[in-house]
Amino acid sequence: MPAPDMAAPSAIPALTMPIISVKPVVLPARERGDDLQVRVTAPTAGTGLPVIVFAHGFGESMSSYDPLVDFWASNGFVVVQPTFLDSRTLGLTPADPRHPDIWRIRVRDVTHVLDELDHVAAAIVGLGDRIDRDRIAVAGHSWGGQTAGMLLGARVLDADGQPGPDMTDPRVKAGVLLATTGIAGEDLTPFAAANFPFMRPDFDGLTTPALVVAGDHDQSHLSTRGPDWFTDVYTYGPGAHSLLTVFGGEHSLGGIHAYRAADTTDESPERVALIREAAWAYLRSALGIDDTAWKQTQSDLAQAADPAGRIDSK
Repeated sequence: MPAPDMAAPSAIPALTMPIISVKPVVLPARERGDDLQVRVTAPTAGTGLPVIVFAHGFGESMSSYDPLVDFWASNGFVVVQPTFLDSRTLGLTPADPRHPDIWRIRVRDVTHVLDELDHVAAAIVGLGDRIDRDRIAVAGHSWGGQTAGMLLGARVLDADGQPGPDMTDPRVKAGVLLATTGIAGEDLTPFAAANFPFMRPDFDGLTTPALVVAGDHDQSHLSTRGPDWFTDVYTYGPGAHSLLTVFGGEHSLGGIHAYRAADTTDESPERVALIREAAWAYLRSALGIDDTAWKQTQSDLAQAADPAGRIDSK
């Protein structure tokens, strides 16, 4: 937990309840080529539990992001994590015919999880009777941010600059977008433009409430712009009402993907604590549970002498 001068939100608890995690829960998906594997993590007690479906970043898996998942589940959320086809655990190569379509398959995977939520919940005895199916959120980091954003209403522009299919899911009531890539055009490097044609987001239709999280030291190799590129979804997405800027945060945002991750360039338990707590507080507010912690988070950061970040709202 962060020290007091890092503005730890006082209304937010630490790890408060024991949790249970089950993996893999296998969802048949013949048309995908590999069945969809997910992990489900939940508190051992409580009813009316809201659900977060978390989309991992490139190469990660359902076993990643424990610093976020453990906290959210210990504080009353059920977290479901699909393993997408780009995961290093599956070993797909660019020669695989599915490779160019992975970004679309990612979105369909999240939809599949929502379709099979009863099956997923059944992996933990009694969980099906304890979840609130009317309070579902999505969250995602990096490429996972794009995946989650499309369930919230973002689209991908085609080669002619026209928005592609709308994949908004009305079951999703809120989202958290972590280090999510910005608009394309001249903002992409030549390499990104040539190799990632799906990296052409259109945020005009993103109307579902969302919190955007960006590090102010996150310099992407895919963009010619600076760290502000990762704030585009907040700037252009009508539903992206709030932006948490994490001071000193690079693309791993302090190491949200793993405890003591060797590849973390900006390891900071304080940044991770701020992000997981602010996201928890935001989702409780956006899902209509309680807005006390979210108000306290904003107040604490605004008044802190040495804050770990800043929240802007529109």
